[in-house]
Order: sequence, then structure tokens, then C-alpha cells
Amino acid sequence: MGTGQFCTNPGLVLLLAGSETDAFVAGVADRFCAAPVGTLLSQGVESSLRANIGTLLAAGAEVVVGNTPGGGAGYSHANTLLRVSGSLFLRRPDALQTEAFGNSSLLVVADDLDQLCAAIDCLEGNLTGCVYSDTGGSDDEAYGRIAPRLRLRVGRLLNDKMPTGVAVSPAMHHGGPYPATGHPGFTAVGIPAALRRFSMLLCYDSVRPHRLPPCLQDTNPNGRMWRLIDGAWTQRDVPCG
Repeated sequence: MGTGQFCTNPGLVLLLAGSETDAFVAGVADRFCAAPVGTLLSQGVESSLRANIGTLLAAGAEVVVGNTPGGGAGYSHANTLLRVSGSLFLRRPDALQTEAFGNSSLLVVADDLDQLCAAIDCLEGNLTGCVYSDTGGSDDEAYGRIAPRLRLRVGRLLNDKMPTGVAVSPAMHHGGPYPATGHPGFTAVGIPAALRRFSMLLCYDSVRPHRLPPCLQDTNPNGRMWRLIDGAWTQRDVPCG
């Protein structure tokens, strides 16, 4: 969707080695090959995608499918799936977390749960983290080890769904630890946190009462809400609380 040009593009996928994972990788590879090659936003996106895939390859990743230029209308690059072992990822976590923004994903296949947890501990801050698990609960013990680690490294933790959509609601957060965002407390969509991004903190220290803004004066009737507009305090009709 969108040729992978989403801020929550699943560019890094961690898996446990096994026959099920082998079948999953083969299935994803088939889908990558069958899917049409979409158009990238600009020449800069195309060149950056190509360069960053090169960085991942230089760090030890292997091509499963794709990694050829063109194939679509306008600026484009073949749908690319890369793979690397968990042990190699742990040796070069910085390089192997290079973001290849676009239609590309890197699969990290860990030998066991301990190695998978170690890989999570190496992750940079991300907007989202998704855990796909058995709905019957057979892997709840593994989830209990994975989720607390992942929780510290993502702004939004999801179970069994892709993180492409965001709801503009008080419960939603679309931020994350650095470098996902500049500050983990800011969000692009939550209420009221999204609005606070455009606010400025103001402090008054030992200011005489009559010099304070109307909203801070003891005589402020009924706790009315005031707004600073073009340097002047303007009263709103809606009470503060």
C-alpha cells in the first residue's frame, strides 16, 4: 500500500527460525514478486531507497527478491525483500536499522527467543511495534518476555494488526522514542496532545497580581478560559473546567 511510503511502513520484521518462518518468507517473497511496482514520490525517494538498500546489503543482508531499479511508472524500484540472521543483526544493529523508505522490508530471523529479545533490546525508537501471536494463547509466555521490551521502544504497541491507520482520538498516540520523533510526548493525532505541539509554555514568577494575565488573576470569574492572540488576552465563552 502506498509503495511502502508510510511512516509506519513495516520495514523491519523479526521472526523466530523454523519451518513456519521458512514458509512465511517464501509466501511473502511470492507476494512481493506478484505485486505491481508502484510509483515513488520523487527522485529523491528513489535514490535514497536504492542507497539505503545498499547500506543494508553492505552490512550483511541478503536479497530474497527484488533490488532492481525501475519496473513501474515514473520513479520506481522493484519490491525488495531482504533477510539477515539474528546473530548478524546483533553484531551490526545500527547499520541494519537503516531505514529504506519505500517498497522494501528486512527480515531478521532469530535462532531462539533469547536472541529475539536481544535484538529488540538493540532497537532504536520507533513509532509503532506489532506482535503477531497465536490467538489461542499458546505463546503468551513468549509475549510476556517480548512486549515489555518492545513497549519501551515504540510509541504505539499493536497486537495482530498492521499500524498504517491512526484514529484521531484521545487514546491514540502517533509519536515514539527518539529518533522516531523529537520528543516521545508529542503526537500528530492524539487529543489534546496533538494540539499542545503548537502551544508555548509560559511562566510568571513573582509578577504582581494586577499584572498577571486575566486567566491567572484571583478575580478571574468562574475560571473562564483565556487565549493569547496577537499579544492580547482574549476571553473565550467556554469555561476552563
